[in-house]
Amino acid sequence: MKKHLLLFEDDKILCQEISTFLRKNEITCDILQDGANVLQQITTNEYDLFLLDINVPKINGITVCKHIRTLSPNVPIVMLTALGELHDKIEAFNAGADDYIVKPFHFDELLARINAHIRRKDNSQNNNLLILNDLIIDTDKMEVKRGGKIIDLTPKEYKLLCILFYAKGTIMNKQMISEKLWDYHIETSFNTIEVYINFLRKKIDAAFEPKLIHTKVGFGYYLAVK
Repeated sequence: MKKHLLLFEDDKILCQEISTFLRKNEITCDILQDGANVLQQITTNEYDLFLLDINVPKINGITVCKHIRTLSPNVPIVMLTALGELHDKIEAFNAGADDYIVKPFHFDELLARINAHIRRKDNSQNNNLLILNDLIIDTDKMEVKRGGKIIDLTPKEYKLLCILFYAKGTIMNKQMISEKLWDYHIETSFNTIEVYINFLRKKIDAAFEPKLIHTKVGFGYYLAVK
């Protein structure tokens, strides 16, 4: 089955060269040069991987990367850029990038990295792994790891974490969480939700960066890399 990528790059000649090369290797790609269009495109299309330049007009690749990671936490993101300084790479990885390739590059290496990331993604899906940054939820074993360390969660904490994960960055208010965390007929105080969120934060976020559990005051909670 052919794989489908999104390429965000403002060099039209390079875009054509990459697209032609990938097509010869059974990979198709949509090409966009405007960050706003990328953000709109990812809400209506599914991709196997994102290739993002950083230094582009208007909305840059780092900002786009953050938005993609919020909406598509499991899809690999590869930065393809002329910016090769250490701080540029750190900023990209902190934004949610999975890989970083500095221009100029060899097309064969680009293909190898693309295939490696897609293969890893497919294996993760087959193994029922939910991945966000360095957070891994194994739904078969009901096991949670962060930074390679096993996080000991109670059944309710585990269920709450999965609720936030499956929301894919959407803000969940207390009513929505309550209805999923408990049966509809069970009455519970919204303060209980706050207590469980705090429990989860201490275990998932307190000793790690970046923070993944966020609050939008007056609205609710969401899980994302920021």
